[in-house]
Amino acid sequence: MLAELGSYLLLAVTLLGLGPRAQAMKGVKCGGVLSAPSGNFSSPNFPRLYPYNTECSWLIVVAEGSSVLLTFHDFDLEYHDTCDFDFLEIYNGASADKGNLLGRFCGQVPPPPFTSSWHVMSVVFHSDKHVASRGFAAGYQKDVCGGVLTSLSGALTSPEYPNNYPNNVECRWVIRAAGPATIKLVFVDFQVEGNEECTYDYVAVLGGPGPARGHHYCGSTRPPTLVSVGHELQVVFKSDFNIGGRGFKAYYFSGECQEVYVAVRGNFSSPQYPGSYPNNIRCHWTIRLPPGYRVKVFFLDLDLEEPNSLTRTCDFDHLAAFDGASEEAPLLGSWCGHNVPPPITSSHNQLLLLLHTDRSATRRGFSVAYIGGQLGGCGVLVGEGKALRPGLQPPSCIPPACPDP
Repeated sequence: MLAELGSYLLLAVTLLGLGPRAQAMKGVKCGGVLSAPSGNFSSPNFPRLYPYNTECSWLIVVAEGSSVLLTFHDFDLEYHDTCDFDFLEIYNGASADKGNLLGRFCGQVPPPPFTSSWHVMSVVFHSDKHVASRGFAAGYQKDVCGGVLTSLSGALTSPEYPNNYPNNVECRWVIRAAGPATIKLVFVDFQVEGNEECTYDYVAVLGGPGPARGHHYCGSTRPPTLVSVGHELQVVFKSDFNIGGRGFKAYYFSGECQEVYVAVRGNFSSPQYPGSYPNNIRCHWTIRLPPGYRVKVFFLDLDLEEPNSLTRTCDFDHLAAFDGASEEAPLLGSWCGHNVPPPITSSHNQLLLLLHTDRSATRRGFSVAYIGGQLGGCGVLVGEGKALRPGLQPPSCIPPACPDP
């Protein structure tokens, strides 16, 4: 217990030290580290008027491997169209990293419930020197099933995973992408009590292609990769009164953190490039061309966290390429640091790029271009990486001379 508490405090000191967000007007006590499994907090003086010119930051840190559910019991801040005066900001991690921002709120409409994609969440309250209101009251809990997920990527698990899930539970997650973007859901582990109609224990996914009622899954066969029709996907997990299983684990990818490219040539880059990418994300970019094509990827820029100084391996932030449409396909390479890799070529018509980042040290990210070409005879894709600087066209796909017989 002491060791675990010590790790919480070390993490809290590290994250709070990333920026001057835990400051308040002299004489006002607010903010701090919340490390209990659940708790409540509020703006200074709540439910009386909060003070002027105040800034408070709360860092919520629960057990690693858990998530945080944040809900609001009361909310009343000075209103402004863009919340430039008094506001509350919610972060999926440390508040010093703007890439973690989940939303900024003001007025009298409370924020929706938020679920973090890892075990850290930050809340920042700011007031200016004019107009005060009652403020807010909020509560948090760890390891609650369900919630609203709005980050670029994250993980979902059944309660108590990887141990057997309890009986008589129902969890509902709403995954919501920003703007018109779609959401991809990938199951990496699945063991749920099964029967032919999936009427006992099941996972239901709504908002994807197919009937409006959604798709129900049970048993030990992993569901296929699912992509939403719109910008929202709902995942429901339900167990009955007996017989359980290990449950499930799934990753979701949304917005600029997941794209599928079907054009024969194109360019793409990491989220927020050339600005710093966010912490704690997993992003998928899939290039899917017609059968008979191959994909060649040229790296235009690479700037990720450096490799582990002891092992010299990419244990922290890294970019990986797979010779297919999933992480189970053969690995073509994994890179970090700032040395630009040579071009890579798929053996078939699909290639997946994965960006994984941890909870610290972000960089500029990456930019790539790709080109596809048909297979035929002894033809392969060729081209010079120098021709693929941003703004220039990729080279044409031309077959080299066949080897001498």
